[in-house]
Amino acid sequence: MKDTIEINGEQYRKVNPKGNRAVIVMDRGWIYAGDVEEIDDRIYLTRVAWVFKWSAVGFAAIIEDPSNADIRECADINLPADVELFRVPVSDDWGIK
Repeated sequence: MKDTIEINGEQYRKVNPKGNRAVIVMDRGWIYAGDVEEIDDRIYLTRVAWVFKWSAVGFAAIIEDPSNADIRECADINLPADVELFRVPVSDDWGIK
């Protein structure tokens, strides 16, 4: 299996998530990664990694390689579903040290 895919002449690395871990971008700029469970109108994140800050690369580079960012451990999070702007599925160990 190839590790990359070509779209419009650009090469992109394939991410093959195995579980339910995702990077979630919320309103007001908060970005967290965690194992996601949705119950009623709430999003529960466990094994949370807070994407605190980054520079010199774009968001796609952070998704591809979390070592490009300052990522900090965080307590589990319980938040309303309507604060989620979008999510990106990632591997089970994304952002875990």
